[in-house]
Amino acid sequence: MATSDELTPRERRVLEAVIQTYVQTAEPAGSRVLARRHGLGVSPATIRNTMSDLEEKGFLSHPHTSAGRVPTDKAYRVYVDSLLNSPAGAIVASERERLREQIAASHSTIENILRRAAQSLGVLTQELGVALGPRLDASVLRRLELVRVGSDRLLLVLTLDAGVVRTVFVEVAGTLSDIAVIEVSQVLNERLAGHSLRELRASFADRLRDTQTQPASAELLNIFVQEGDQLFDAALPAEDGNVIVGQASLLAEQPEFSGAENLRRLLTLTEEPARLADALRRKHSGDERPGVSITIGGEHGDPRLDQFTVVTAEYHAGALAGVIGVIGPTRMPYDKVIALVQHTSRLLSDLL
Repeated sequence: MATSDELTPRERRVLEAVIQTYVQTAEPAGSRVLARRHGLGVSPATIRNTMSDLEEKGFLSHPHTSAGRVPTDKAYRVYVDSLLNSPAGAIVASERERLREQIAASHSTIENILRRAAQSLGVLTQELGVALGPRLDASVLRRLELVRVGSDRLLLVLTLDAGVVRTVFVEVAGTLSDIAVIEVSQVLNERLAGHSLRELRASFADRLRDTQTQPASAELLNIFVQEGDQLFDAALPAEDGNVIVGQASLLAEQPEFSGAENLRRLLTLTEEPARLADALRRKHSGDERPGVSITIGGEHGDPRLDQFTVVTAEYHAGALAGVIGVIGPTRMPYDKVIALVQHTSRLLSDLL
């Protein structure tokens, strides 16, 4: 783990100036540019010597075609940790209002709200907005309904915490009476409602086996006794299937993605939900600000992600928790991105 203890005060000032210049210009920073733009109070020669020291310590690299330097992942980590240990940055009032208007405009399902949040966050940061729906194992089943959709088919409707609704079709043999459907619905609600999905998956059949019903209802109830686990699995999304991705075209316009290779990496990432979900859940041990996680380049431990930074924050919907954030090149305006991701997570929690 890189720490600022490795740096002298002058080295910290020069390193911050290099990072800020590179983020703004996407061009390697030279000593004369730093002296002119940042008023460091020392000569270009002194800055140049300090940059050489930083390169030896692994904080800067030196592109062969340029006299300037660019930050390494190690440099970004020191810079980001200093931001996380400081008060959150301010958000422009227009951006704050735009986020609220865009996200609050989609009062329907959690998925729609998250989709608008990811898209809006991507536009404001010019990165790839991403969201991960809440894990549902800890959610509580509030209500269960059986709706007839054919002579041999029912729709099972599960209403969970925070208004989350999941459905699955149930195939039945023969024709069932309306009385049987109503009675089994009542039994299922009495035995299952009020318990978490984790509890129900572990004890579903046991909760129903001793139920006394009319003969006409016994056959339908037996379907749930025998197939309850499969029905619940079919109704609930796979964890990697609950990933929402914003507009990749926003990232494609950045200099890092002008070449075919990095653009291909970006597109591949958006097409692999399991890997993307894993990247979004990853927590970095150096993060200090509550709820924020930032993983930079090589910290992912996956060479396919070594060109990307992932900045995320948790949102909460009752007992449920998910992730909202952005993915972008390691060269990003971290102070602005962190502030917007944090604000969006709080806004989502309030709305949900």
